[in-house]
Amino acid sequence: MNKKLAAVLSGGAVLVLALSGCSEDEGDKVGDWAKTFCDQAKPQIQKRADAHQIIISTAADSKPAEIQAADSKAFQDIANADRALAKAVESAGVPPVENGQKIQQDAIRELNATAVAYEGLKKQVDALDPTNQQKFADGLQSVADGLTKIEKMDQDALSKLEEGELGQAMAKQPGCQKPTASVPPKTSGSASPQPGSTSSDSDSDKGSDAEPTGKASTKPSKKTSGTKTEE
Repeated sequence: MNKKLAAVLSGGAVLVLALSGCSEDEGDKVGDWAKTFCDQAKPQIQKRADAHQIIISTAADSKPAEIQAADSKAFQDIANADRALAKAVESAGVPPVENGQKIQQDAIRELNATAVAYEGLKKQVDALDPTNQQKFADGLQSVADGLTKIEKMDQDALSKLEEGELGQAMAKQPGCQKPTASVPPKTSGSASPQPGSTSSDSDSDKGSDAEPTGKASTKPSKKTSGTKTEE
């Protein structure tokens, strides 16, 4: 029943720092900015990864009430993390690159807007009736559709920070590297839906563990998890 949310989170990265290559010629100021931001961002990146894994893992043989509670908490955790990331961008100061002030302001605004959107999803999940499985499943589909749209907002939020000299400097910082979710996934007879397969309702959807390497990322590692639920 929670497979739609799991598919969205498995198939699309949020706040992915898709960075390649690391120049050794970054100025000290750019490197210092990246370190300041990434050091503050690290716990928030981990919080997001854990929240994503909770949603995916809860899809395994979980009852509606369990899914509702897990998704509600996860969405609030992500919203809190986004607001903290916005504060990290603000406290790091204006990035010492061209159009740095605009880049900073855009990132702060978009991260805060994404936090509000995740809180909207939380309210939507909280309003579902877990005692009516069919209505709950229909409502969860609507939540998954909303999550797909919010992912685009997440992608845009830090996109400018990820470019050029500044992005290369961030890619070198441990705090901005791809985290491993600390929440162990549940296991069951079926795997997570294949990335992007949000339109499939089959209980036997196949998962994909392929993950780019050598890149900094705030995307949680993909985990194999069950998606069968009681209907």
